[in-house]
Amino acid sequence: MTSPLPSSATRQVVGGDRWTARTWAALMLLCGVLFLDGLDVSMVGVALPSIREDLSLSTAQLQWVVSGYVLGYGGLLLLGGRAADLLGRRRVLIVGMSVFAVASLLGGLVDDPTLLIATRFLKGASAAFTAPAGLSYITTTFQEGPARNKALSVYSAFGASGFSSGLILGGLLTEAGWRFTFLLPVPFALLILALAPRLLAKDAPSEGPRPGFDLPGALAITASMLLLVRTVVRAPDVGWASAETLVAVAVVAALLTAFVTIERRAQHPLVRLGILRSGHIVRANLGAMATAGSYFGFQFIATLYFQTVLGWSALETALAFLPAGLLVAFGSTRVGPLVDRVGTQSLIAVAFIAFAAGYALFLRADLDPTYITMILPTMVLIGTGFALGFPSFNMQGTTGVADHEQGVASGLINTSFQVGGAVTLAVVSAVIGDANAGGQAFLNDSHTAIGVVTGVAALGLISALSGLVVRRRSTARAAEALGA
Repeated sequence: MTSPLPSSATRQVVGGDRWTARTWAALMLLCGVLFLDGLDVSMVGVALPSIREDLSLSTAQLQWVVSGYVLGYGGLLLLGGRAADLLGRRRVLIVGMSVFAVASLLGGLVDDPTLLIATRFLKGASAAFTAPAGLSYITTTFQEGPARNKALSVYSAFGASGFSSGLILGGLLTEAGWRFTFLLPVPFALLILALAPRLLAKDAPSEGPRPGFDLPGALAITASMLLLVRTVVRAPDVGWASAETLVAVAVVAALLTAFVTIERRAQHPLVRLGILRSGHIVRANLGAMATAGSYFGFQFIATLYFQTVLGWSALETALAFLPAGLLVAFGSTRVGPLVDRVGTQSLIAVAFIAFAAGYALFLRADLDPTYITMILPTMVLIGTGFALGFPSFNMQGTTGVADHEQGVASGLINTSFQVGGAVTLAVVSAVIGDANAGGQAFLNDSHTAIGVVTGVAALGLISALSGLVVRRRSTARAAEALGA
């Protein structure tokens, strides 16, 4: 039996609706970290065609400009979350943001494709440390309940705003040169680094003996996540039934088995497996997988449809997605009071109904669409789903978790987003086949891929509905106990 780990930082726990100016300033700084992540991802996505043309990249190399980031992010999130718990959330955030700034600068200067992909991996790896550090800083600063729900709603809105802003800025900056999409995050990162020591409370030394770090567990889970993401990214190229893919899957399974064994025996485990006995946490992570998986797949299909079939520019494509981003940016801030009234599970169920309906409507895509009647309804439904779902996942996935495990819980929810996105995107890429095919041939493949995306959203809805059933039964048992 291990003793609880002491919290790595001391700060006043914030409750109620009235927050001081310093509280708001610290929250805005942490929101800025998430804003920057969303900004960077969406800007680079819009710039991919220009990068391919300027550096003469093959399709496989171009894919790794995106996949390199996902590999670093998804592979190191659990390690980043545990590092935040043990080493201090402010300390980990500052170091991670420093690496992000350097990698952004190098990415905008290099001409070698391999070095460019390496900088993308570094940026993903740095986000794997800053994301759980920032989220767990919020969940340990704001008291569980209305105060935390309000803070997480604002936090989620900034992430969506960063993504939406990145779409537009990416389209504009790419016209001047794709390198500006890499360089623009640098001054934002430097500003965060300048303000963080002043606005975030210092990490206090742990009381008592310093807990050990589960190095074998960290190596096992990091290696398994890195290999898993790499496998699903490469599978469409080498074949899902190829020897390389099958061997990699077997190695991932062996590493995950080893990780579970290590965690059961470790005195200070990287992830206390008991955290996964909480049904609401498991359902939050399953929902995060389904949300990211379905959306990443849809965005890939829709982007190719807009540019390959309809011949739209990068800026026109960004504007097509903009309504969804605006709905998330303005709607997420209003989710906190809804959670207080109906709970996260109900909102997650409604979110998945919106997702599934939005993706299904896109099956109407043809060679001559009308934006208002065919595309806009899908974007509105997707935006509604994200506005309700994204903050709810973060709230549900960190509720009932002790402060010393908030980094791990935050890392789990972020890992679920990344792994779910990578797996579904790989499946969708395989279904699409030749991304350069145009006209009716692409439409036929895209309809099948949209069916996959809709199915993933439907699985998320099933998980959410099961949570509602469990909650109803628990409420009924509690009522019976009170009656007795």
